[in-house]
Amino acid sequence: MSVVAARHLLIKFSGSRNPVSRRTGQSTASVTDEQAIAELTQYAEKIKSEGATEAVFAKYAEQRSDCGSFKQGGDLGAFGPGEMQKQFEDGTRNCAVGEMSPIVLSDSGYHLIFRTK
Repeated sequence: MSVVAARHLLIKFSGSRNPVSRRTGQSTASVTDEQAIAELTQYAEKIKSEGATEAVFAKYAEQRSDCGSFKQGGDLGAFGPGEMQKQFEDGTRNCAVGEMSPIVLSDSGYHLIFRTK
């Protein structure tokens, strides 16, 4: 399998492996999975309404993602097989380059993924 690259917008919740936002430093242990999905759904709709481009995705990832990559607009760079959690890698590979995934659940939380390579 080849190398892929992606941006993501992560929302952590009570079931996340480490329920602390890397953006705010605040605990996300009080966030339910329903709340995380509802908020991520709203972000997906905003991104789609603004054209679902990489730049639009990056803007919202920078504003909201709970991953430390928020500083780079959610950019995780390139990764090969087995370098990311399986659910995340599968979610990335199931997208065409330049497309956004549906909501993907991994051990880290709920993601929107934008495949860049």
